[in-house]
Amino acid sequence: PTFAFSDTFLPQTHFLCQLHEFHSTSWILTKKISCNKAIMEFYILSFLLYFLFFSTLFLQRELSEALPEEIGELAEFPPRGWNSYDSFSWIISEEEFLQNANIVSQKLLPYGYQYVVVDYLWYRRKVEGANENSLGFDVIDEWGRMLPDPGRWPSSQGGKGFTEVADKVHAMGLKFGIHVMRGISTQAFNANTPILDPLKGGAYIESGKNWTARDIGLRERTCPWMSQGFMSVDTTLGAGRAFLRSLYRQYADWGVDFVKNDCVFGDNLEAHEIDVVSKVLQELDRPMLYSLSPGVSATPNMANGVGNLVNMYRITGDDWDSWEDVEAHFNVSRDFAAANLIGAKGLRGKSWPDLDMLPLGWLTDPGSNQGPQRKCNLSFDEQKTQMTLWSMVKSPLMFGGDMRKLDGTTYSIITNPILLEINSYSTDNREFSYISGTEDLRSSNHVLTRQTRNLKEVKAEASHVPSLTSCRHAEAKGWTFNFDGRKASRICWKDKYLGRKSKAPFCLHTRKPLFTLEDKYSYKQKYQGKLQLLANETDDSCLNASPIGKLSSRETKRMSFSHCKLNEDQIWELNQNGTLMNSYSGLCATVTAKEANGSGIRSWIATGRRGEVYLSFFNLNPGRMVISANISDLAKALPSRPITISSCKYTEVWNGNDYGVATDTISIAVDNHGCALFVLQCN
Repeated sequence: PTFAFSDTFLPQTHFLCQLHEFHSTSWILTKKISCNKAIMEFYILSFLLYFLFFSTLFLQRELSEALPEEIGELAEFPPRGWNSYDSFSWIISEEEFLQNANIVSQKLLPYGYQYVVVDYLWYRRKVEGANENSLGFDVIDEWGRMLPDPGRWPSSQGGKGFTEVADKVHAMGLKFGIHVMRGISTQAFNANTPILDPLKGGAYIESGKNWTARDIGLRERTCPWMSQGFMSVDTTLGAGRAFLRSLYRQYADWGVDFVKNDCVFGDNLEAHEIDVVSKVLQELDRPMLYSLSPGVSATPNMANGVGNLVNMYRITGDDWDSWEDVEAHFNVSRDFAAANLIGAKGLRGKSWPDLDMLPLGWLTDPGSNQGPQRKCNLSFDEQKTQMTLWSMVKSPLMFGGDMRKLDGTTYSIITNPILLEINSYSTDNREFSYISGTEDLRSSNHVLTRQTRNLKEVKAEASHVPSLTSCRHAEAKGWTFNFDGRKASRICWKDKYLGRKSKAPFCLHTRKPLFTLEDKYSYKQKYQGKLQLLANETDDSCLNASPIGKLSSRETKRMSFSHCKLNEDQIWELNQNGTLMNSYSGLCATVTAKEANGSGIRSWIATGRRGEVYLSFFNLNPGRMVISANISDLAKALPSRPITISSCKYTEVWNGNDYGVATDTISIAVDNHGCALFVLQCN
């Protein structure tokens, strides 16, 4: 373009100059004016153009720095942080939380532990009679949404919620997280609170109706392990979706960076709620990491259905400080890694299978009304095994111990730089099956040769157990009616699927759901043709798809019997293709062979970002074992390195020994429940 300035733009000059042409890459200025005036105009225009140019670059840089977290980089690595549950159960106070957060910022933030999370029931008053499944003790607002208990969280008074706590956490350089349950609280349902329309700022009105909690709450879909606490909402209703939107917009207003959504995954799957919440989170102007819990009966196929909607999801029950809980994670970790779900696509970034918190250091007990009161029950070897497995699997790392009593040993385990390097940057993480193990009767822990081993092979057993799986899987198709005369009185699993034709089949007795007069109109059509299942025809105990109580990782019981009632967890439908589908979760029952957790040896392998290979050995047996692997087998498990490996220089992480070069075999004696972790530089 051509720019022309009036003579009044600059003071008049006393002499004229010849015609001047000023050229730039994008414009030409031509005007016959005084020389002084022309030069000054040029400098002013140049200044304005340079200002515009560099302002644009600055804005582009600001936008480019914001975009990764907004649309593609949330949970780029497995999240790390601290969670209050293992040390405080539900009773933590604002003062205790901020004390722990402050120490996290000083001691763990340099190692990538950036989230501090208030676990469940922060809205429950800590008074006599209150516990994890009590009714009537929660603080809710006029719209039925949970508010922090002002007795424990004094800064929340006046409707401020967690705003002040989040501000203090952010000032420490940390990110703030909270635990929330599914759907709507029973307390709000009973109070029949109105539903907020967060888009309009008033009561939700649709088709001329003011919608309330009883319109959206599904009392037949209560959380199985907190039956008096929360129930699902009907997400097919605009009011149901509006309620969920009002919840998460409120969390965003408080400054929440992380939400752990409980009783929505595994046996408690609420796929529709997960989908709605994920969409709401994408609407927000701030990134919020989305985590699912619990993980009992979680399968890779289930994760494929929701993994892209979230950032992390539990794949086991609660993990506590017992060896049985630790070893229960090996099989499920293997399965999720084999399904290529580690670091798969997630909400605004990636998603990670979650092995649950690290219950190390100073802890409380499950479901306790007390705070930290005891030391971790795991041995030093068992703690190293847990941290090594969590790192090799690339699980999120959420420390659960009381930071105020963090001891040096625990600190050294959770901040081990090699383990954290593996957890963040390694690839090709998977179970390594090319190992052998023999019992060792020697007393020292050192690398052995083949000639010095004492041989005693260890074998694991398997048993058949009922469990849940995707209805699309072939393993779900094995159920059939067993007729008593003309009446189909039982549903049985076909014997051939168990491989035990000589034994009696696994059968369940059937009955139609019994409706009360109040329920008959609402639910009779909904459950037409569906069944309740009993262990025997004279009993009044019906099969639940979910456990009644919250399970720990070591508890493998998938289904249970309890007093028959109108609850979708007890409603089943036998389909023509031989699948037996549960109305609550949409999953199907199956009877399969399950591996025993009680003994064995395991190994995991991964590739480092600098070309190194990480190889871990785990001894799950009660006695000392010699575990070995051939160098030539390493490449079989590393698809990114399809070459023959002839030799490796290697060191062991936990004992710090440098073993030089191995050309044939790596072999080491590992104590019971212990592990070895090698860093290999291979040719």
